[in-house]
Amino acid sequence: MSNRTKFGLLGKNISYSFSRKYFSEKFEKLGLKEYKYGNFDIPEIEEFPFLLYHREDEYRGINVTIPYKEAVMRYLDAIDEDAKKIGAVNTIKVTDDNKLVGYNTDYYGFQKSIEPFIKEHHKNALILGTGGASKAIAYALKKMNIDYKFVSRKVDENMFLYSALNEEILEKHTIVVNCTPIGTHPNIDECPNIPFQFITEKHLFFDLIYNPEETKFLSEAKKRGAAVKNGFEMLQLQAEKSWEIWNS
Repeated sequence: MSNRTKFGLLGKNISYSFSRKYFSEKFEKLGLKEYKYGNFDIPEIEEFPFLLYHREDEYRGINVTIPYKEAVMRYLDAIDEDAKKIGAVNTIKVTDDNKLVGYNTDYYGFQKSIEPFIKEHHKNALILGTGGASKAIAYALKKMNIDYKFVSRKVDENMFLYSALNEEILEKHTIVVNCTPIGTHPNIDECPNIPFQFITEKHLFFDLIYNPEETKFLSEAKKRGAAVKNGFEMLQLQAEKSWEIWNS
């Protein structure tokens, strides 16, 4: 395994990438001069196998981000039990015999990051968005015995429509997690369309976005006394978990 010194991030339009900066700085701190972390920025997931072809023995690990956390699964040789249940992969380990094994460290990062904020009355959550990240959030909440409902623009009997959110729903669901990209830099004036007038100091708002540090979603909730947390610590925790997996 010692000759495997390459790592990467698979995604689309990822020049802003947290992972590349994070791991490049980590390698520097650890004195791992030969280690490299690059971006696989591809327009279609179908290009993924060609990227790795003939180069698997150089790679040790790959992170996966929007929009490929679900689509990448069909190219993997094995999938960890948690990732299978979640239905999304954000970490790939390349084994000694060049097999690609998928894991999910998002749920771990989210759970560890939100746990210190959970109070007795936080029994129900709203998850905004239905992509790969939201599945990991749902899995973590389930592990924490917190009931949840997805909020979407699509009509589905198991979800709330944004337009259906009212005082009664928000009074019951005191955790609100934003898994959409709405409000990410540079679109910092945008915000998921929820009725903030029903938010109180009983609420806990978590935004997976970390740039800007305080999104409009968080600042609107904070104005009304809610506890707020952005996604930066979650990202760090899931990255460290990936590192652990690649080196285990």
